Amino acid sequence: MSLEEKVKSNIRDVADYPKPGILFKDITPVLTQPELIRSIAKAITSQFRALNIDGIAAIEARGFIFGSILAHELGCGFLPVRKNGKLPYQTYSEAYALEYGTAEVEMHVDALKPGARILIHDDLLATGGTAAAAARLVKQAGGIVAGFSFLINLSFLPGEHKLIEEFGVKPHSLITY
Repeated sequence: MSLEEKVKSNIRDVADYPKPGILFKDITPVLTQPELIRSIAKAITSQFRALNIDGIAAIEARGFIFGSILAHELGCGFLPVRKNGKLPYQTYSEAYALEYGTAEVEMHVDALKPGARILIHDDLLATGGTAAAAARLVKQAGGIVAGFSFLINLSFLPGEHKLIEEFGVKPHSLITY
């Protein structure tokens, strides 16, 4: 069985979450399997090792899980991108639309050095709003968006095209629906 098949077989579909009409892709069953976690981390880092990444900007909350593992494996920093009001220091802030509402994310103003090459990571790419907001935060802080990494891409939604159009960077996803 391929890695993609293993991951897909361990993703739970939850209907009507967080609101009616949404089919939520729940990765928590994947997280119970250490060997699968290691395989996922290896597959993702192999795509980005040659890019000399200085930091992983991981999006709260599920993005933190693999984002911290990727930072460890790539030997770079971890930059938490959090929901509005959750960071204790001065922040850059970016509002965005998502498939079921609006939200705002923040990053500390000193999270990265100007010119730092940053990989944006989250568990799932849907409309691209959250990842684009995180990338705009990186740019606002003087960083370079070196790539986008996702465990899952919902290809029937416009996220991949949005990120390519706005940032000129093709996102990497381990699995696609």
